[in-house]
Amino acid sequence: MRIHPGRALAGTALVAVLAINPVAGTAAGAAPAAGDRRILQDAADDLHALGITGVQAVAGDGRRTSAVRAGVADIRTGAPVPREGYLRMGSNAKTFAAVIVLQLVAERRLSLEDTVERWLPGVVTGNGNDGRRITVRQLLQQTSGIYNYTSDLPGLASPEGYLEHRFERVDPEELVAIAMKHEPLFAPGTSWDYSNTNYILAGMIIERVTGSTWAAQVRDRITRPLGLNHTFSPGDRPTLPHPHARAYQQFEPGGPLVDTTLLNVSWGWAAGDLVTTPTDLVRFWQGLHNGRLLARPQLDEMHRTVLAVTFQDYAPGMRYGLGVMWMPSRCGGYWSHGGDVLGVSTVNGVTGDGRRAVVLSLTTRLASDEEYLASIWRADEAVVDILC
Repeated sequence: MRIHPGRALAGTALVAVLAINPVAGTAAGAAPAAGDRRILQDAADDLHALGITGVQAVAGDGRRTSAVRAGVADIRTGAPVPREGYLRMGSNAKTFAAVIVLQLVAERRLSLEDTVERWLPGVVTGNGNDGRRITVRQLLQQTSGIYNYTSDLPGLASPEGYLEHRFERVDPEELVAIAMKHEPLFAPGTSWDYSNTNYILAGMIIERVTGSTWAAQVRDRITRPLGLNHTFSPGDRPTLPHPHARAYQQFEPGGPLVDTTLLNVSWGWAAGDLVTTPTDLVRFWQGLHNGRLLARPQLDEMHRTVLAVTFQDYAPGMRYGLGVMWMPSRCGGYWSHGGDVLGVSTVNGVTGDGRRAVVLSLTTRLASDEEYLASIWRADEAVVDILC
């Protein structure tokens, strides 16, 4: 998910969208593992100095991985950030959902041009919403116009809201119902805006088509084939496996860091509930782009992009495919999809051939736009330096 305390930003706000201008770094071409490690360690140390309590970063080039860490896992004890600590990936889960839908397309079990109404009759309706006019493609590409339900979740807006709602289960149907209380932002297919509701609906369609659960489809279609033994949907479990760094959310600029590690992320579901580790996430991005999950026709569909209209003030030239972002860079561009959950931001990137990928996990989310963007900018700098 991409969320901002107090405002619940609709979508991936700014993570992995700011590395679009030339920045200092390594020259084009593959850097040796020692170079990758130096780039990552410098970035991790800088992020810790900016106020991020803990940082993990992993880069892979297809033959080896480089991993670094900085900061602490727990501000009370001062324990170091663990190696390969578990984390909540947030909106990177949308890429997983898009992969599963495209696999079902390849199996001819559904079409990207099917309407939402065909698979979920009567679900998208009211206040001008009409599932008969919205396609599966428009859900995945964020062009449906459907309102973003996370803007209305009280558990994301304040320390009191977090403490009151952190263990609550919220079903997908309830999340869609929140969005249906609002009129569409635009007619389907006429513009672009990020909405987590699109991917809740995509998850519901996955379950309707397969007769299986979101968690089982992630396991059977992605994590087992790629050997991602530390990636899963937690269901209602509010805890993370060990080891992990604690997550800290600052709800107001200058305010205290609130420990948000305990969290039932059922409200994220197919839009952002997955748990992983940095190395697993690097392997996912490499496996996706080197053809291990999708055949070329489906990967090409994923890479058909439209302008991310509402993000252009922050990221000129950013485009959105089916569950992936295309980010311009000094060496031509790369694919990505970051994610935010309370207290955690994930920044990542992968080259088009899947050879080089990098993931950074930041276990603090600062409330000040200036401080938040400074941390994301520094993380994105490292992504570009590694990939270029």
